[in-house]
Amino acid sequence: MIGVYEACWHVLLSVYLMWMWWRGRKEPLYSQFWTERWGQVDAHLQSPIWFHCASMGEMRGAAPLVQALVDEGYRVFVTTLTPAGRTMVQDLFKASIDAKKIQVSYLPFEISSCVLRWIKQVKPRCAIMTEIDTWPVLLKNIRQQKIPLCLANARYSEKSLDRDRQHWWGMRTQIFQAYQLVLCKSKLHADRFKSLGCAHVEVVGETRFDMPIPQHLVDCAQQWVQRWRLHPTQRPVICFASAIVGEDEQFIDAMHQIKQLLVQAGKPAPLFIYVPRSPQRFNLVGNLLINSKLNMIKRSDIWDKQFQTQQEIDSLENIDVMLGDSLGEMFFYLALSQLVIVGSTFVPKNAHNVIEPLSLCKPVMIGMNMRGIEYPAIEAIEAGVLQQHFNIPSLVDAIVALMTNSEAYLQVVQKAKLFYAEHGGSAQKHLNYLKPWLAR
Repeated sequence: MIGVYEACWHVLLSVYLMWMWWRGRKEPLYSQFWTERWGQVDAHLQSPIWFHCASMGEMRGAAPLVQALVDEGYRVFVTTLTPAGRTMVQDLFKASIDAKKIQVSYLPFEISSCVLRWIKQVKPRCAIMTEIDTWPVLLKNIRQQKIPLCLANARYSEKSLDRDRQHWWGMRTQIFQAYQLVLCKSKLHADRFKSLGCAHVEVVGETRFDMPIPQHLVDCAQQWVQRWRLHPTQRPVICFASAIVGEDEQFIDAMHQIKQLLVQAGKPAPLFIYVPRSPQRFNLVGNLLINSKLNMIKRSDIWDKQFQTQQEIDSLENIDVMLGDSLGEMFFYLALSQLVIVGSTFVPKNAHNVIEPLSLCKPVMIGMNMRGIEYPAIEAIEAGVLQQHFNIPSLVDAIVALMTNSEAYLQVVQKAKLFYAEHGGSAQKHLNYLKPWLAR
């Protein structure tokens, strides 16, 4: 089956190359470093750990583990699939790259000659994939070259498992047996990997809990919280974070209802912070908010990119919504807020992670979909720091109930602090298993 799959790659490679060329017209990094895609790299690290993260999100989440490996004295060669992922590596580890402790390249094509060329030049001591990587040709050649293979931050959703068992005669589920060590986010994920015949499976948590919080963004937000008196008793702030297509109309309806109910309860009208997940939608969402009769101001109307004030605003009393039209500043928006609704959970897509608001000890609410975030969502629900709602009326009622009960709100905040503390340290737990495994 792997042979058939690789043959398809050879047949369709020209189509894939045309697609990459077309993407490269809008995103130049897609048309750069072409030789790396063919497995040609100028490797300068001696016997490095090969660490693969497919995307920017996976890279950001796995960064604490990469840093922990470097701190232990290992050299790490990071591969990624996307330009955004490659840029993330360069931004996060610039000092280590300059010191020749980390090197980065694109992952080679799913063609044996490309993979083998890359392996021959890099000579990795082991390979660590992240989350749920199952590139058949890649894994086959890694094992045939007798390179130890590990899956870190491992997850496997029930929906994906059921789908994979039904397609291609279950080939994808069998591929996981190639991994000699599987380090899982939770017991639920570990049980699924064990059911597939993986020999060595351990539960070590999620390294995203070890991500450093950008304190400059939090400090900047706190200045404006004080200046604008954004406190639950003076002006509650509710954030809709990483909203995607299909959620805007639902969330706008929710904002109208929440505002009306809080005012009827004798509470101040809330300030909503609305952060679309995609920058391409900033203007579209802004128009939707204006057309829905909500008074809106954009983040870019108030500050420049360095948070220097562009116009003096002493109060947001007449503003209903602040549109978060910037990239890389989610912690700023979260720190301004007292309660967070995480997007991509009210539509059947991959849910956005809930760890960022939990790291700031914010009460969090999500919709019916927790695909991709079963951990830590299930554990957070059990701990009472996250609520799941299956429709907008239920969400609205829960938000109003929490924002009108200061004692209940403070209890959730305290639970969030304990939850975040209990789930930290995953990078070290990974190391506890990786170090003896690497020493063999």
